[in-house]
Amino acid sequence: MDDAWAMWRSWRESIASDIAIAVVLTAVTLVGAYGEAHPNQPSDKVVGGHPVPHTPAAAFLLVTVAGLVLAGRRWYPLAVLAVSTSAVAVFSLLGYVNGAALLLPTAALYAAAKTAGVRQAVAAACVTLVVLMAATAAANPFGATRGGFDLIPGLIAAALFAGLAASNRRAYIASIGARAEDDARRRVDEERLRIARELHDVVAHTMATINVQAGVAAHVLADRPEVAAEALRVIKGASKEGLRELRAILNVLRQADEDDPTQPAPGLAQIDALIAGATRAGLETGVRLTGEAAPLPAAVDLAAYRIVQESLTNAIRHAGAATATVSLSYGAAELGIDVVDTGRGAAGAGASDGSGHGLIGMRERAASVGGTVETGPDRGGGYRVAARLPLDGQPRSGEPRGDQARGGEPRGDQARGGEPRGDQARGGEARGDQARGDQARVGDAGPAPLGQGAPR
Repeated sequence: MDDAWAMWRSWRESIASDIAIAVVLTAVTLVGAYGEAHPNQPSDKVVGGHPVPHTPAAAFLLVTVAGLVLAGRRWYPLAVLAVSTSAVAVFSLLGYVNGAALLLPTAALYAAAKTAGVRQAVAAACVTLVVLMAATAAANPFGATRGGFDLIPGLIAAALFAGLAASNRRAYIASIGARAEDDARRRVDEERLRIARELHDVVAHTMATINVQAGVAAHVLADRPEVAAEALRVIKGASKEGLRELRAILNVLRQADEDDPTQPAPGLAQIDALIAGATRAGLETGVRLTGEAAPLPAAVDLAAYRIVQESLTNAIRHAGAATATVSLSYGAAELGIDVVDTGRGAAGAGASDGSGHGLIGMRERAASVGGTVETGPDRGGGYRVAARLPLDGQPRSGEPRGDQARGGEPRGDQARGGEPRGDQARGGEARGDQARGDQARVGDAGPAPLGQGAPR
């Protein structure tokens, strides 16, 4: 059925279809015009006291021209209308019965109204109406206003409104198609952004842990091999967990066409494993729970997990010798998340606008579910990330999404103003038992006062 419908649509849009329709309309009109000119019934040979004039065969060439020219109506609608109307007007001015012939310029007008604008269609209809009525009245064999004269206004109006209706329907269908393409493109962009966030969170957390522990192992390998061995075990565990999460993301991509993906998204149910990983990486981390834990919407659960993960990753990379506390507060309408460490806070590298990729990702995740994130130095020292996520998981009306959620912040090295990152920001020094120089703070950027440099 689909193949047959596709073949039909292809044929309807071809030149062969236009020629076939024009030939059929011409043939039907010629039969009608010949019947009008050569009536069989005696009562039809005289109309209103006027005999039906004889129409020579050569005169029907004008009707043939008016009909066959319709084959080009799709490409030259106004020109076709002009030729068809002129041919029928000449046929009428010769004094022949033009009742059937009037259908041909009517069809041409429909095609013109279907493709031209409203103003052009109305103007063309008015010109056609005046020409046909004037030609018919000038040489009407049955009287100026008899015969087909009365039919002309109705035919013109019907063709005009039908053409405009077809044009509006075509425009409506085209707009629906355009909206569908825009929606599909938007969904693809959102999915790309979601995957980019997932990959950033997984890779950043894993590589930060590996980087720090590798530095520790290299520093103490000669003097304290047992500490180096423990660091290598942490590296092994972190890399294994990172590979597991990467496989989960790739499995989701492979299962995009399945109704029920088999790999669950991470959530606060895995918070203990996340805390344990941070502790093994050298950041002593505790958890505080306020309120009664309740099941969360999938989007909120994932956003909460990733915000905690990114906050701990930043602390591992930049807090120095410190501890961290993750506080989860379950309220009636929102989930509160506070991640506070006792690291250097604003005492590290110079303050920045807080526009590193990590902070941007946290804000975007929170905004995607209607929440907010604030970052900055804690009053008691260290650094704090505070997030508030509504339990309904719905973005607020007018909430910016994606790149809009960043408020036009610069990205990458532009956001950091050329500020070095990773090992470069730490002066190449490893974390652990060794002394550290001044470091950059939080993700790829320096700290910002709480509530500043972190648009909500």
